Amino acid sequence: MAADRAAQAQGVRIGMPAAKAEAMMTGLALRPFDAAGDGQALERLAIWICERFAPIVAVDGRDGIVIDSTGADHLHGGEAAMLDTLVTRLAAAGITARAAIADNRATAYALARYRADPCLVAPPGHGSAILAPLPVEALRLPGETAGALRDLGFQTVGDCLAQPRAPLVKRFGETFGRRLGQAAGWLAEPITPLSPPETVSALRNFAEPIGAAETIARYVGKLVVTLCADLERKSLGVRRLDLICRRVDNRNEAVRVTTARPVRDVGRLTRLLCDKIETIAPGFGIETMSLVATLAEPLAPEQKLAPLADAIHPDVDSLIDTLANRVGEERLYRLAPVESDVPERAVRRVPALAPETGQSWRMDWPRPSRLLGRPEPIETMALLPDHPPAFFTWRGVRRRVRVADGPERIFGEWWKRDAELAAVRDYFHVEDEGGERFWIFRSGNGEDQVTGSQRWFLHGLFA
Repeated sequence: MAADRAAQAQGVRIGMPAAKAEAMMTGLALRPFDAAGDGQALERLAIWICERFAPIVAVDGRDGIVIDSTGADHLHGGEAAMLDTLVTRLAAAGITARAAIADNRATAYALARYRADPCLVAPPGHGSAILAPLPVEALRLPGETAGALRDLGFQTVGDCLAQPRAPLVKRFGETFGRRLGQAAGWLAEPITPLSPPETVSALRNFAEPIGAAETIARYVGKLVVTLCADLERKSLGVRRLDLICRRVDNRNEAVRVTTARPVRDVGRLTRLLCDKIETIAPGFGIETMSLVATLAEPLAPEQKLAPLADAIHPDVDSLIDTLANRVGEERLYRLAPVESDVPERAVRRVPALAPETGQSWRMDWPRPSRLLGRPEPIETMALLPDHPPAFFTWRGVRRRVRVADGPERIFGEWWKRDAELAAVRDYFHVEDEGGERFWIFRSGNGEDQVTGSQRWFLHGLFA
């Protein structure tokens, strides 16, 4: 049923008799196949992905998970960034995975298993040509059907697509025709999403399909009211909310919104969801809408302020949530100090509404308002070892130094890596004749090459 890389390197193949595998490889370790346990583990993994990446997730066979990331990938920096994050986090948990994104489920299945290494994002509108070089097994056919196709000379998906469909369907049955149609994009393949256990949700079925944006917005408001009432009874607030619309053609359209803190405010949640309505393609109409709180946290009841009472603290949560759902949560942050003398290590990104840590930056030496992503080399002339440069050239512009302050000597953090045992930087705060101020440093102490290259760099600019 399965074999690790070491066994496969010795010739063991999935599907061969266990006795033959033991004869081929000395010391082969065998474990009983636990179909129920594997299925439960795969379902738990699918729920984990649903809670963190996309609202529509389902188990796909014995070893796969299918994800509809429409409307959610932008929250992770795009499709490629989302796949990379997913595969990396699975690898950190000891799970080797391959992933692909395509226009339809069948193509994504085939690319993930036969082309991804470990990730692949197919270009939009790729059509069936992208499947042509893949083996016939990529069509998800039963083993006997794939074998019969190979006996007739069909080696790749392209060989099947190039032939008239009707004779092949007559020979190999409706399953073959359905798989071929799904791979080519002719037939839809709905996904029945999993829901985490004990999830708070609200559902609305329509006697007649709806499609107008105003109608969708109206029913979104009604679903939010129902959901917030359930959240209040359970003393919960939502952090991640999924709106799933099932169309009459069995396709799902999903919208995911997130909040920085637990929320059950009807107005705010309705606004966040309605801002995303334009991303929903209703097609010939929506017959079912469900609202699912995929991530909820405890939220105690709060005392409402009187209309004329002054707010003690300005409420920026709504603004943060609106911006985060428009531009992506990872693009909205604030800077927090880190205990480090090395400038580029003394700052880190934290969520916009993260609590204060109590740390603060050192104020004994001034720091620039803008720190470059990485120090840029400059050409200078200076007296060694402790004098600032008389001039420097940065990005092709020569600047004469009018006044300077320094040096501020910063040593490497020897406990992080051996290369910093003797590393030294001498920083200077300089001002040119035009009044612009810069933060430059020399790599090394100006005397010993062990401490650095003795080259000069520009690291920051003062306002």
